[in-house]
Amino acid sequence: MEIIPALDIMDKKVVRLQQGEFNKERTYSENPILVAKEWKEQGAQRLHVVDLDGARLGKPVNMDVVSYMIRSVNIDVELGGGLRRYQDVEAAFKIGARFAIVGTRAVSDEAFCRKLIDSFGDRIIFAVDAKDGKVAIKGWKEVSENTIVEYIKNLESMGAKKVIYTDISRDGMMSGPNLETLKEVLESSSLDVMVSGGISDIRDIKVMKGLEKYGLKGIVIGMALYEGRLDLKKAITCVSEPLSDTEKSDTE
Repeated sequence: MEIIPALDIMDKKVVRLQQGEFNKERTYSENPILVAKEWKEQGAQRLHVVDLDGARLGKPVNMDVVSYMIRSVNIDVELGGGLRRYQDVEAAFKIGARFAIVGTRAVSDEAFCRKLIDSFGDRIIFAVDAKDGKVAIKGWKEVSENTIVEYIKNLESMGAKKVIYTDISRDGMMSGPNLETLKEVLESSSLDVMVSGGISDIRDIKVMKGLEKYGLKGIVIGMALYEGRLDLKKAITCVSEPLSDTEKSDTE
């Protein structure tokens, strides 16, 4: 299991939002490059980078910043935000992103999904953003008719390999993950699943570690790191070590 720091970019700055609301932003740094280097120095092997301007406008906006970041840190980057055309996904890979996160268009366009899967295989990570049991789209501003489980099963049938599941109600709130829905997601398919949203402290990391046996491959962490509630090095150590018998029983 991998611990993946989140790095959200808006107006060339590192920010965090609460529940995806653009009017609830908090700026943590004027320099995304320095933040990326800091997470690498603390042991991160991958960064979860989201172009929030791109998500809002429906097209990539901060490719220049991300390109420089990738060259500067030289670790894997999964990039999302506004990747709604095939050319945008190609552009993400051209600037050095290891993975591309695709959400909005994939929900309504199966042909687009299949083309991406055929072209890029497991380098495509499909965003499964949950709002009231349905898949949210367009920067989380709209909700589709697709239920979470239906969408994941459909992705799997098309040959998708990876998804990232986010409970929007928990994102940026540090209120703990939605375990009930997450377990449902993990049990609904054999896809590699990453989880994002709600992680608050090391206890949540231990709970997530207990779900590794169900297919949980990664934990994306944002606000808890930026607010100092969670130490990245300790989180990485936690997922690399086996749980004690007591901890195992606590995660059942």
